[in-house]
Parts: sequence; C-alpha cells; structure tokens
Amino acid sequence: MIGVKNSVSVALHTAPMSEINTTPLVDVMLVLLVIFIITAPLLTHAVRIDLPQASSQPLPEKLEIISVSIDAAGKMYWNNTPMVQGELKIKLQQIANQKSQPELNIRADKETRYQILAEVMADAQNAGISKLGFVSEPKH
Repeated sequence: MIGVKNSVSVALHTAPMSEINTTPLVDVMLVLLVIFIITAPLLTHAVRIDLPQASSQPLPEKLEIISVSIDAAGKMYWNNTPMVQGELKIKLQQIANQKSQPELNIRADKETRYQILAEVMADAQNAGISKLGFVSEPKH
C-alpha cells in the first residue's frame, strides 16, 4: 500500500501548474506606482514670473499679389491688363526692386506652349523674383 501512495503523489507534483503566479507582476506594478507618485509633482514644478503687458497689436502683413495670365495664343496680361512684347521684363524688374516683394502668380491656359511658360519663369528668375506661384483650378 505504501508504494501505491508514493506513485500517486509523485504524479500529482509533476503535472504542469495551471495557475499564473501574479505576485511578481503586482510587485513591479507597485514599485512603478510609487515611482510615478514621487516624480509626478516634480514634473509640474514651474517658475512663477510676472510678464510685462503690451498694448500693441501685430500688424497684419498684406502681401501684394501680381497675376500674370497667359492665354492659349501666348498673349500675356498683367493683372488682367494686356501687355505688349518686352513689357513683362520691365515690370518684373520694377517689382523685384521693391522692399517688400509681391508674390507673382502665373495663370496659364492649359493649351499654352511650355516654351512660353519657361521664358516667363526665366525672366522672373533673372529679375530676382523670389515668390513665384502657379494658379490652377481643382478637378470637379
């Protein structure tokens, strides 16, 4: 009889445990909780200073926008005013020499030859224009 009891008890102890030991997890979580409780007030510490009050309002900078339109035939317009050949370079030089340089927007017909657009961009670059944009319409 004694031999039978020992074999049964050995078989019960060699089976894998079906419970998870959560004690180390709880210990780690408590340590982290204590660390956060101690360090949280240190992170919210701020220096109290009295800042001076100013009554001035910032000036909104209104940038002037110049529109150069080019139709399918290659005819150019400066803010919807027709231009003659060679007038574009003169006007680009004038706006490039201004202290607050306006933005130059190019509006070209979709049938405009690329060579004309390239010439306008080259003239703007040679004049010293730093703000250049293209205007297009979104697809519907």
